[in-house]
Amino acid sequence: MPVSATPEKPATSLRNLLILEALALSSRPMTVMELNASLNLPKPTIHRLVATLEEEGFLIRHIDRRSYLPGAKLRQMMLGVMRLGQHNLAQREILIRLNERIRETCNLSIPDTDAMIYVDRVETQWPLRIQLHVGSRVPLHATSAGKVFLAHMAPELLDRFLATAQLQAYTANSITDPAQLRQQLDRIRDQGYSTDNEEFVQGMIAIAVPVPGQDGDLAATVSFHAPHQRLTLEQGLTHLDDLRKAADALTQVIG
Repeated sequence: MPVSATPEKPATSLRNLLILEALALSSRPMTVMELNASLNLPKPTIHRLVATLEEEGFLIRHIDRRSYLPGAKLRQMMLGVMRLGQHNLAQREILIRLNERIRETCNLSIPDTDAMIYVDRVETQWPLRIQLHVGSRVPLHATSAGKVFLAHMAPELLDRFLATAQLQAYTANSITDPAQLRQQLDRIRDQGYSTDNEEFVQGMIAIAVPVPGQDGDLAATVSFHAPHQRLTLEQGLTHLDDLRKAADALTQVIG
């Protein structure tokens, strides 16, 4: 009687998870050889598993064509896991308290390859608001959250981004010149916060600060945005201490 293939499935599934875990923990693209060195799997096995994960959309190839990044399916899973329990997380309470102080929409965002993605938010109660739901992806160069991420990017990665990115003009205030954007990113890094002065949406201002992880690297950003008619950028900057206190509290709960 032939042996059933069913018992092998959990082992294969576990190996797939170990590959995804190794990639997530590395915080950078990894080649098949690097994954193999980390997991010590047979070379034919890891090549086969990585090829399958790429084919199914869980991994994508980096621009160098040798290393791998999380694919669309894996990113959606990551977002889904964060959203699944968000209403029970302390991070939600931090955003609620921030919203009560500022009275404008407050956002928690994380990098998602070439954009920032909103993983949680507390909406303003004002009738006039900008509708950007949880899961929305917004551009890096034209938003306060995205510019915080760019300002904390490793220099060689930032150089590559500025050399290749298409800096689309969303409004008349959008920064489309790489040299001008670099200058602003230098200021953001020094001052510890970023602004969006009607650069993504006409009539909208936003301010963001970094949320460091326990290792000191950027884990997320916390921000708020508001219609310019209700809150000018200068008025918004009076809430910087509120944003920074929220970022400190978020670091403690999201690690």
